[in-house]
Amino acid sequence: MIRMKSASKPDSKSSRRRQMHARRRQQKLITNLIWGGLGIAVLTVVGVLVWQAVRPAAGEAVAVPANSDQHVAVGTPPGPYNTDPPTGGAHYAETLPAKFYEEADVASLPEYPQGYLVHNLEHGYVIFWYNCESSDDTDCGNLKEQIRGVMEEFDGFKVAAFPWKALDVPVAMTSWDRIQRFESFDPAQARAFVRANRNRAPEPNAP
Repeated sequence: MIRMKSASKPDSKSSRRRQMHARRRQQKLITNLIWGGLGIAVLTVVGVLVWQAVRPAAGEAVAVPANSDQHVAVGTPPGPYNTDPPTGGAHYAETLPAKFYEEADVASLPEYPQGYLVHNLEHGYVIFWYNCESSDDTDCGNLKEQIRGVMEEFDGFKVAAFPWKALDVPVAMTSWDRIQRFESFDPAQARAFVRANRNRAPEPNAP
């Protein structure tokens, strides 16, 4: 009687090969996942380090190039501006006096006071824009006192403060093409901003 050869051996070898290929694919997938995870972690760390290196520090401003420095007729809407409050742009040919403006002062000023204040910025002024609407009377009083204190340290020279209802933080400081926002006002950072940016403007020798 002729014995038939068993077909199980080739099948067994083929099965082992498939299992080996499957294990290799699985190991390769695991290796790729590990290296991919490490790569993401490295990129995250590098990104954080780069942000730490380039983010605006105390006294440094975010640069916001003005879209214009042209004069417009008094009474016409100035701007448009790239930021609110403005850091530059179309403005009037006149300026406002350097002082601390209270909310009650606004009613006596001409329309569109920002058109005048942007010209102040062009002369090298630093402006404190503040919004007390979301603060109680005590907080508002303290905020104003702190701003006044910083202004007095610079003898009121080319610094002004102005109430700005559109502001989404308590204080924002601007100079020409630069802005620094404060979630909580910091006099030390404010002083640094003035030192770094006052008279850093197209017409620093103008009064």
